Amino acid sequence: MTVKDLNFSWGDNEVLKGVDFSIKSNEVVSILGVNGAGKSTLIKCLNTILKPKEGTIKIITETDESPIASLVDVSSLDLVALSRVMSYVPQSVRTSFSMDVFDVVLLGRKPHIKWRISDDDRSKVSETLRYLNLEDFAFRKFDQISGGERQRVIIAKAIAQDPNLFLFDEPTSDLDLKNQIQIMKCIKKLIKDSESPKSALIAIHDINIAARYSDKIMLLDNGSVRAFGPPNEVLTEQNIADVFSVKSSVELTDEGYIRVVIYDEI
Repeated sequence: MTVKDLNFSWGDNEVLKGVDFSIKSNEVVSILGVNGAGKSTLIKCLNTILKPKEGTIKIITETDESPIASLVDVSSLDLVALSRVMSYVPQSVRTSFSMDVFDVVLLGRKPHIKWRISDDDRSKVSETLRYLNLEDFAFRKFDQISGGERQRVIIAKAIAQDPNLFLFDEPTSDLDLKNQIQIMKCIKKLIKDSESPKSALIAIHDINIAARYSDKIMLLDNGSVRAFGPPNEVLTEQNIADVFSVKSSVELTDEGYIRVVIYDEI
């Protein structure tokens, strides 16, 4: 995906200002920033829930006119075509409908189903449930499981959709610590091990989880990209102070990951 000069406003309030970045195949990128920095708005612009004021958003895909994969402007894609190449997990899911977890995940296959649900579709759902350790939930009702369990199911639905680009808006916000780590490991493994071109963009608040599981960090500050690159280049004490208004120390762990320790507000 490539994004050029993206701008978005709510009336006179500029939310995104000249946002430029690109995401390569088999790459995990995390967006960090304070509340109101524009993280969720950016993700909603990318999947056309919101219409940018200016700018272009292009993603690698195949069209009926051109079976050879190429960069295509997302605004030219209809909903089905867009859903084949991009999946979206919102911050939270609120629903009162009663449906088996298996069928909720099966909804992710809808962009690929032409006449009827195939054995391959069902196999993809079963494989995804196993991948996220959700087999025991397969035939439980979606409206009768916890908020964290629902979040994992919606992530499974996005994975079963089998897109080129995953958009996750705070996918770990409702999860306990163990499941936060497991989900991020699963996302990274999925992207790295994929034989087809896949990437993920994740809006997240936890700096250390982002640093450990991301190839690159986008530091969003007041609607603009303050820094974009590898965690060790972006997550400096100065950048953290400027964006989050906190004092910190940045250390390199024995495993080679960046660890940020927050001391106090500035």
